[in-house]
This record gives sequence, structure tokens and C-alpha cells, in this order.
Amino acid sequence: MSVLLPLARSKRILFFGGKGGVGKTTVSAATALALAGESPRGDGEKQHPVLLVSTDPAHNLGHLFEREIGGDAVRLAAGLDGMELDPAAVVEMHLREVSAALHQLMPPSRHREIDKHIALCRDAPGMQEAALLEKTAMVIEEGLDRYRHILFDTAPSGHTARLLALPEMMSAWTEGLLQRRQRADRFARFVREMGRDRSVADKVFGSTKEEEEEKESRIRRILLRRRRRFALMRQRLTDPALTAFVIVLAAERLPVLETIELQQTLGRAGVGVAALVVNKRLPPQQQDGFLAERRQQERRHLQTLQDALGPLPRQDIPLSPRDVVGLKALEHFAKTLDRGLKSMA
Repeated sequence: MSVLLPLARSKRILFFGGKGGVGKTTVSAATALALAGESPRGDGEKQHPVLLVSTDPAHNLGHLFEREIGGDAVRLAAGLDGMELDPAAVVEMHLREVSAALHQLMPPSRHREIDKHIALCRDAPGMQEAALLEKTAMVIEEGLDRYRHILFDTAPSGHTARLLALPEMMSAWTEGLLQRRQRADRFARFVREMGRDRSVADKVFGSTKEEEEEKESRIRRILLRRRRRFALMRQRLTDPALTAFVIVLAAERLPVLETIELQQTLGRAGVGVAALVVNKRLPPQQQDGFLAERRQQERRHLQTLQDALGPLPRQDIPLSPRDVVGLKALEHFAKTLDRGLKSMA
């Protein structure tokens, strides 16, 4: 009985997370292929295609499909587009946009100081997560108009947990900037009213009244757009009718413990886990010796999982005898999702 595909069909946005090396990319790609195969046909190609997005800097999506995949959406199969968000490239793009905006808003005498600050920000803690969050928010915002489903193959657990907890923090930070901007605007108006003499006020601010008001208006527009984007992403992430989060794991001690911790972290951020996918299970055929011991160990670890997370829907996927690489192998793997066994004994 399949748990994953019925869940995926019912959501517009699906996140796949979990410990590194458990098969998140394979499971998310196979799910995306299965959904793309079910999309209604239009004139010449399928309508409402599926978008598969990787936020993992390891770029496993390209390796899986055996082709180059970059930051722009490319066609991977009929009805399926894919893109890889490179955190380093996203940071560079983000900083270029911020730098260009600040150069427009600040006088030339401050440009060198701006450039120095931007250079220091490049390696600042949290910069990659903040830039990646804004890019993810943009992908969702634009993608929902075009795609029927958007699936995210995320980086290992800790990175994903920080990323999904950021919208609330970034919204609060942007709100603080807006409030400070409003106080600065009131102070500017006060000085101009007090000065009366336009030339005196212009010397204080280094620009004319009209130029300063236009700058203030642009700053407010930028901050309001960021606040709206983060608030909208937060709303979408926590909407169970729209979004679901799936944790992929192996029936081993560390992946199980990390899954329990990730579920708790996401819960504190208001993001509920909708299902678990236990990948690479040993097949249930008669076994003895080494394989019997391994399967008994799997049962113990999965009992720990069930004791901690209770009745969360779970689908077990048997270990494949071969590497899943290339479109044909992924299509074959996708078929196993639909007839997958629910919680193999």
C-alpha cells in the first residue's frame, strides 16, 4: 500500500528531508516522475508540469538524471522540470542585488563602505540560509502559478531545519528594519520642517527633498516586498492543505535518531511532518545468518521510531539490487512507490 503518492497527489508543495545518504534525492525524483506521468495532456505536451528543486549543494539531482542541471528550470522528462539551487551562487546573486540597490539609494561617497560591508557579508553566518530562503520563497511564489506540484529535495537535516525555521525570524527582522525606517523618515521630515530653509536641509541629507523622499519610498518598497514574501512563505509552509513535509530515512540507529530530532525541530517551527519513508529496507524473504541479524536490527530501530513518533504514516521501500541512476531506472523505481509496502514487518 502506497502512502507517499496519495499524499503527494493531494499537495501543491512537498518537501523531502532527512539525514544525508538515505536516498532523499532518489525518492523525491521518483515521486516527481510519478506525478508528472499523471498530469493531464495538453496540445503537444503535458499541462501543469511538476517542478523538482534541489537545495542540496551536493548537486545529486544532476548525477541522478545524468545531465547538467543549473539554477534555471530545465526539462528532465515529459511533464517534469528540474533545477538545482547552488547556495554559493544564490548568495552571489543575492549580494549583487543588495549591492545594486544600496548603490542607488546611497550617495557615491558611501559606495566604498557599502562594497566593504557586502564583501564581509559573503561569509557571514547564516548568509547562505538567508539567501537560499529568499530564493526558495521566489521559486514557490512564481512556481505555483505555473506548476501543479513543486517538490523540494533538501539538504541534510540540520540545514533544512534551519532553513524552514527562518521565515518567522526573517519576517521579524524585516519588520524591525521597517520600524527603524519609519522612525528615520519621521526624523527627516522633522528636520526639514524645522530647517525651512531648503538649502540647509539639503546639506544635512546630501540631496534634495524630492530625491530623499524618492529614496525613502524605494527603501520602504524593498522592505515591504521582503516582509510580504517571508510572511507568505511562512503561511504556505504551515498550511497542511497546501504543503507537506516527508522525512526519508534508513532503518539504522543514526538516521532514526536524527529523524526524531528533525520532527521535533520542525514541529517547533510550526511545520508538521506528514509521512515517513523508510528507504533501503531488506526484503522480507526468508533469511538467516547475517541478513536475519540485520533485519532484526532494523525492527529494533523502527520500534524506537514508532515509540517516539507514534502513528505517523509510514511507507517502507525495499532495497534495490542495483544503483538507481538515469531516467529508466528512476521510472522503474517510481513504479515501486505505488505498490510499496506499508510499514514492512
